[in-house]
Amino acid sequence: MIDFSHVHKHYGSLHVLKDINLVFKRGEVVVICGPSGSGKSTLLRTINRLEKIDAGLISVNGRPLPTRERDINRYRQGVGFVFQSFNLFPHLSALENVTLALRRLQGQSVQEAQASGIRLLGRVGLQDKAHVRPDHLSGGQQQRVAIARALAMKPPLILFDEPTSALDPEMVGEVLAVMRELVSDGMTMVCVTHEMGFAREVADRVIFMADGAIVEDAPPEPFFTHPGNPRLRTFLADVRRA
Repeated sequence: MIDFSHVHKHYGSLHVLKDINLVFKRGEVVVICGPSGSGKSTLLRTINRLEKIDAGLISVNGRPLPTRERDINRYRQGVGFVFQSFNLFPHLSALENVTLALRRLQGQSVQEAQASGIRLLGRVGLQDKAHVRPDHLSGGQQQRVAIARALAMKPPLILFDEPTSALDPEMVGEVLAVMRELVSDGMTMVCVTHEMGFAREVADRVIFMADGAIVEDAPPEPFFTHPGNPRLRTFLADVRRA
């Protein structure tokens, strides 16, 4: 579904992505982990063109990522993205956040969009919060609204950029529960996270990045039980201690 071929990315003199070669298959759940500054969020953001690459090629379904603004916007309608900091519109209710794209991009009537929005909020356990604005929701509830919004366009692919890192510990579980349900539905998912229990339980593959490079790419069992790379062993030990 997604193919990275010799991808490089720089921020000035900082080489953030170094010769990335990866393939993500349809229906696959991939977790990307690594220390801060390893390039994992940048890699994720290149998939939907929030970040441009400097060299190499990224293809989706056999076609290079679009470069024209109009084509990029059309392409992004098929890629759900859940941000670390929720990125909800503060002046809109939960339902309005979820239905905005349905009305603006798909041309649905208010009634059609609201019916879909209520169904999606029910899916993440927030049907009773439909008319509540984000500032009256907990962090976990805001993130669940963000997931419902990402699902509204029925994307074949959904990207999660550290979706639990801004949450209090007691709210992490409710977001991970929704993500587990998406996995059981066969959703193609690429997730940057430090939640190693989630990775071990649901991922098809776990990728470890360090200094802008792919250091390890393996199924969960060998990744966690027989880590071959010293940097990965140190990282997993630090996570366990934390």
